Amino acid sequence: MSEKEHKVSRRQFLTYTLTGVGGFMAAGMLMPMARFALDPALQAGGDTDFVRVASVDELTDEPTRFNFTIEQEDAWYTSDVDRVAWVYREGDEIIALSPVCTHLGCTVNWEGNEDYPEQFYCPCHFGRFEKDGTNVPNTPPTRPLDVYEMEVRDGDLYLGRTVQR
Repeated sequence: MSEKEHKVSRRQFLTYTLTGVGGFMAAGMLMPMARFALDPALQAGGDTDFVRVASVDELTDEPTRFNFTIEQEDAWYTSDVDRVAWVYREGDEIIALSPVCTHLGCTVNWEGNEDYPEQFYCPCHFGRFEKDGTNVPNTPPTRPLDVYEMEVRDGDLYLGRTVQR
């Protein structure tokens, strides 16, 4: 091999050098922008804060509707979101059910239809759930109502996020 085959022309050298420097400059400018744009979306979701909903003394064996507000952080935007829970006691156990029908997301009501007493009823597509939130066979919902994470502190009930059963 001769040396002439391995030589780089002045024009090729400048092209390679400027391309390399330009690439480093572009990466240096784009990486912080990409990190700024993607960082909130890539952060692991923190534990949901628990919100006080009611005093445990207020709870009965009849499902009662409780409205509460949580602070929701969505990337850079924080907002207050209204939530609802159907809460009741079954002996010493507290059950907190989401009112969102697992069929298509309508809102269920306790004893929402006089033909189906002692059940949660979804008026949108006639879905029904037992008192414990399990779906009634041969009705549109295919799984039970979701439940809320909960804690009892100093005689008060605190609810967190919903958990699919």
